[in-house]
Amino acid sequence: MEHREDARSLFQPATVAALHLGSRLVMAPMTRCFSPGGVPGPDVAAYYRRRAEAGVGLIVTEGTWIPHPAASNETSAPRFYGDDALSGWRGVVNEVHAADGKIFPQLWHVGLVRKRKLEFLYDNAADEAAGRVSPSGYVLPGEKVGEGCADHEIEGIIAAYATAARSAKGLGFDGVELHGAHGYLIDQFLWGETNHRTDRWGGLTLGERAAFAVEVVRACRAAAGPDFPISFRFSQWKLQDYSAKLAQTPQELETLLGALVDAGVDIFHASQRRYWEPVFAGSELNLASWSKKLTGKPSITVGSVGLDQTFDTSFVSSADARVTSLEGLMTMLDRGDFDLAAVGRALLADAKWGAKVRAGALESLRPYNRSAMTTLS
Repeated sequence: MEHREDARSLFQPATVAALHLGSRLVMAPMTRCFSPGGVPGPDVAAYYRRRAEAGVGLIVTEGTWIPHPAASNETSAPRFYGDDALSGWRGVVNEVHAADGKIFPQLWHVGLVRKRKLEFLYDNAADEAAGRVSPSGYVLPGEKVGEGCADHEIEGIIAAYATAARSAKGLGFDGVELHGAHGYLIDQFLWGETNHRTDRWGGLTLGERAAFAVEVVRACRAAAGPDFPISFRFSQWKLQDYSAKLAQTPQELETLLGALVDAGVDIFHASQRRYWEPVFAGSELNLASWSKKLTGKPSITVGSVGLDQTFDTSFVSSADARVTSLEGLMTMLDRGDFDLAAVGRALLADAKWGAKVRAGALESLRPYNRSAMTTLS
């Protein structure tokens, strides 16, 4: 018998940061490397359009590398510079808008987790010489594998983010997201285990270590203008350390988020491995809920929405991650804990996920497994 569940509130229109969305459902960024040479083609545009047609109000694209030679981790992950790649992104924007959807690119620099010996499309010698950049040369707590960036290198990276934000606005995107989560470059500056600097880009406190993130936001705001929405994705956990804590207390988190708001952030995209888990002892609020409570800014929750396995489990296991109840998500959404809910793996597996959930037909959804990462559905 078909299972039905009331998820109507997920598909109500919403206005977030002056952005009018057809639903409160967001497609989370999920990089799968389907852009040969870094250029997103018509197949990528059609892929995103199908999600918009099925009820996704806001699409946040897979991570796109900013115009800096050490930004990328994969040659087939899409880049956000060069006439060919930007032309491809214009096609993506047009397709999503034709389906009445909204779309942000996610701007990304991998920092010290960059793989070596990538085959780059532009100026191979310069790219190889650029190596891997980081605040202090630490990829893991206690594991130093390089040196920290010089001031002029940091300023160059900030300028690259600004250039990408300006390009996003020019291409007709509806806003931009900065990837400040999961142990990539911005997060490497935020985390005390990887940022040991004592100059203006570091310090003992999270507020001090926020300087790089703040300057990136300021530069993007100046480049894109006062009315272009900026989302900032952040997390406690890292790909290098699932148990990591960026902020130990609500007060620390407030210091960080407040500085980012002052710099120009409009939306916080709070990434958890399990969205339903409280983030601080003594409170039932999750990370997105704390973001909204502390700043008053709209927030997006994400992390295993509707699935019975976290990302890391389903990625290494051949078993399917199957759909579970959305009742808890709807309860939190309806009481205003957060404004939007992002779905990643489930939308990879099933382009019509939104339409099926809206119809209450959870049992017809396709389960997620590793093959979803290797097919363009």
